[in-house]
Amino acid sequence: MSHIKNIIFDLGGVLIGWDPKEVFKTIFDTEEEVNWFLENICTFDWNEEQDGGRPIVQANELLIRKYPEHRENILAYYGRWEEMLTGAIDGTVEILDKFIKDENYKVLALTNWSAETFPVAEARYEFLHWFDGIVISGVEKCKKPEDKIYNTILNRYDLVPEESLFIDDNKRNILAAEKHGIKCIHFHSPEQLNKDLKAMGINL
Repeated sequence: MSHIKNIIFDLGGVLIGWDPKEVFKTIFDTEEEVNWFLENICTFDWNEEQDGGRPIVQANELLIRKYPEHRENILAYYGRWEEMLTGAIDGTVEILDKFIKDENYKVLALTNWSAETFPVAEARYEFLHWFDGIVISGVEKCKKPEDKIYNTILNRYDLVPEESLFIDDNKRNILAAEKHGIKCIHFHSPEQLNKDLKAMGINL
């Protein structure tokens, strides 16, 4: 029997697909151009600053000053952000549903997400309203893998780390959570998640 009482889900890449290439493949002619733009202009690190609380207007201005020739493409990143949502990851949503219906578990979410774009996802995906609580990095103005955000969810919802399981697709975030004593599963697919849960003695 598992002694896990709290399940903490990451959202992007675990419950919801998200891919900026969906927008930029309609703007650029080749995959090489798309990759170049996302690796050099609207980068992962730049986007993560918005997840950490930087306003989108400020983020856009910063890049447009630096790369004025890419102004329209930079504005498209958040202007067409909703198109980057590629849909619910159904297998994980089914697992979430089982946890929600099992009164033995408190079910939470811990996500790196801009406070300005999260309401778009909330309006689209009903299951985002199922959680007992959600900690959003953009609202907290700190993000995974920073210690502060793990302490925030543990303290706010009165969680014992050793009784908590965190599911995330980013190894960096997993390693940070483990430092706090939280049990973790590195997510690759719903099928693998199911197997790993069973291996931990969690049978839904």
